[in-house]
Amino acid sequence: MSTQEKTFEELLLEEEVLTQNEIVLHNDDVNTFDHVIDTLIYACEHTPEQAEQCAMLVHYKGKCTVKTGLLDDLKPRCSMLLEAGLSAELV
Repeated sequence: MSTQEKTFEELLLEEEVLTQNEIVLHNDDVNTFDHVIDTLIYACEHTPEQAEQCAMLVHYKGKCTVKTGLLDDLKPRCSMLLEAGLSAELV
């Protein structure tokens, strides 16, 4: 691999990392596990198993990244979580 190819590859990797955003879900004392799971399935297109694992992580760790991707995709998903009464943020 030439130096030019390696530099180009590194720039692509750096760009990919910079464009990745996250939705972080935070624990609360209000929502039930079932509501959190159902909302993650709907808003983030999780499988039931993924949604349950995230709900457990949020419960025991206080927060969990539930979706990563481009900002344009994550904004409406985060809004759906917030509208459903969950505590979430885009980072």
